[in-house]
Order: sequence, then structure tokens, then C-alpha cells
Amino acid sequence: MEYFTDLGYLGLFISCFLAATFIIPFSPEVILGILIVKGFSLPVTIFVATIGNWLGGMTSYFVGRIGDWKKIEKYFKIKKEKVLAFKIKIDKWGSILAFFTWFPLGGDILALSLGFFKVDSYRVALWMLIGKFFRFVVSALIIYYGFDLIKFW
Repeated sequence: MEYFTDLGYLGLFISCFLAATFIIPFSPEVILGILIVKGFSLPVTIFVATIGNWLGGMTSYFVGRIGDWKKIEKYFKIKKEKVLAFKIKIDKWGSILAFFTWFPLGGDILALSLGFFKVDSYRVALWMLIGKFFRFVVSALIIYYGFDLIKFW
């Protein structure tokens, strides 16, 4: 983690990208928080984190869209049954579900599932971007203003 923080915004981008794929299972809010505490610009950190995480999520989406299960199971350790479990929800909600790809548990599989079922890529990209932006605005504000923000709500 120290490596990512030493890289500043680039490290934030890389960590957010990798966290949104299946490569590194960790929370990019740790890097975001460290940079905010170190005095990095709040709007820039939100922007960089959002774009990095969004591009990582879209990468997962396109991996699903390719649909090569032998490689997905081998490299990402995701079983086809997990993706198929999202079918009913995707049929009901469609691209709106991409908003929820920011969830720590299941977000990556959801992005892959949206791709696998070939949900409209433009709508998925838009909803995913909105969701990722929401995630990092809330996270950054909580970090920046401390947990007093929670008491305010």
C-alpha cells in the first residue's frame, strides 16, 4: 500500500483500477484516505479515484462481454454459476444495476455479469460512472470532515 501512496495520484488511479477488477481484492479508500490526510486536493482525488475505479469496472464488464469462461475461471476464479445468479435481477433492472458495482462484495461479479448478458455498454458505463462517483464523494467527505459528518446525518 505504501507503494501506491508514494505514487500520489497515479498510485490512487492504479489502486482504484485494480480494486475494481479481480486482480487485487482490497478497498481503495485506504489509499484515498492517506492522500487526503496528506493534503492532496479533495476534488482531484475524487476525480482520479472515480475514473480509475470506473475504468477498472468497465474492464470487468468487457471481460464478461467476451464470455470466455475457461479464462475467467482460470485467471479470476469466478464460477459461471455466480454470474448466472444475477440473470433474474439483470433482466428486471438492466443497466441501472451498474450503479451498484461500487459495492465491495459482489460489485466486480455484477460488472462481469452485465457484460456477460450483453447489457447496453453505454448505459452501463453511465450508471457505473455515477455509482463510482457517489462512492468516492461519500468516502472522501467522510475522510475529509471526519466522522462528525455521520453525526450530522
